[in-house]
Amino acid sequence: MPAELNSRYFSLLSDGHRESDQDAAFRAELRQFAQTHCPDDIRQAVASGEKITRPVYSKWQAILYQRGWAAPNWPLEYGGTGWSLRQRMIFEEVMADQDCPPLYHHGLGHIGPVIMQFGTEAQKSYFLPRILDTTDWWCQGYSEPGSGSDLASLSTPAVRDGDHYVINGQKIWTSHAHEADRIYLLARTSREAKKQEGISLFLIDMNTPGITVRPIRTIDGWHHVNETFLDNVRVPADRLLGTEGQGWSCAKYLLERERLPPASVSQLIRQWRRVARLLAEHQASQPLRDFSSLEHQMAMLAAQIKGAREMLASAIDAMTRREPLGAKPSALKQACSAIAQSLTKIALLVAGPVGAQQLVRHDDTSTSDGLWVQNYLFSRSKTIAGGTTEIQLNVIAKSLFGA
Repeated sequence: MPAELNSRYFSLLSDGHRESDQDAAFRAELRQFAQTHCPDDIRQAVASGEKITRPVYSKWQAILYQRGWAAPNWPLEYGGTGWSLRQRMIFEEVMADQDCPPLYHHGLGHIGPVIMQFGTEAQKSYFLPRILDTTDWWCQGYSEPGSGSDLASLSTPAVRDGDHYVINGQKIWTSHAHEADRIYLLARTSREAKKQEGISLFLIDMNTPGITVRPIRTIDGWHHVNETFLDNVRVPADRLLGTEGQGWSCAKYLLERERLPPASVSQLIRQWRRVARLLAEHQASQPLRDFSSLEHQMAMLAAQIKGAREMLASAIDAMTRREPLGAKPSALKQACSAIAQSLTKIALLVAGPVGAQQLVRHDDTSTSDGLWVQNYLFSRSKTIAGGTTEIQLNVIAKSLFGA
């Protein structure tokens, strides 16, 4: 794409903040590393909007592991970088800008920190190194048919039988279960107490007899999610994380971090630039077509992304001061989900009916326009996965106006 078309859009998302010399040097070090160590095939896959699967994630994490950067959000004592929250945000921004894959969240961002907080020393010493070096790939077993947004109503029972628990039930929307080695799973160990108090969290090997994974085919044509069935699955008692009935506390601890990842805004900036690139390319090839409305929408979304970045920075400052975050994670999650959907909608409008037909006819969708159609369809899940928009708005309203 001509440089003048490139700069026309990219300048809208330039960071107006002046960094310290130390932060600027850190950013330059990260950029140099990404440019020299992230393989071209990985960067091309990320830049194109392809579905990123375990082989790509693992290959990149192995490179970061060798550099000592596999877990930017972990403390040094567990093999992490010990970086500040500000450094983690810079890391995510640079890696997204250089088309490097985001770090796979289920292990590094979700269950890893929960094991650090609630696990035994034996669990920490066994599971955490296996997450770092990509030996183990995790998925999440939370939602059930009829228990999604109201997670506390889950019913899958875990019954103690000697030195094991026996689990029967069904989980749904288990992302990447078909690629995973292990699952962190919520099950009900008591029905006598308040429903939140009867839930426990288990760390389960996916090759345990009685576990069946079936794909759920989604409208984007990619394989993300699954149904997971458990039929008399015997789980050793030492795979209970924390104590019986502590699963709800573990789940809340995880969800607070799931909805406030530094990568969320960085990925939006990268997505915005991808859409801007697509728009500029189509403007150059279709000079008679009026793109002014889409240009205006892109400018508005750039402003919204800057707002989301400020919201993230505010939350990071609060975490640094160990202040309660309140509704900030929900507000950020809701804003980022809406922006992501708006961006892919613009891309779909730019791609037009030719791009849409590629997916409808099941043609080769490796072209830019065809992949944007898949990106658009995938983005429909953004306002559902990780907590629906309606749930986030309820959290925000309760924080502002009280229960």
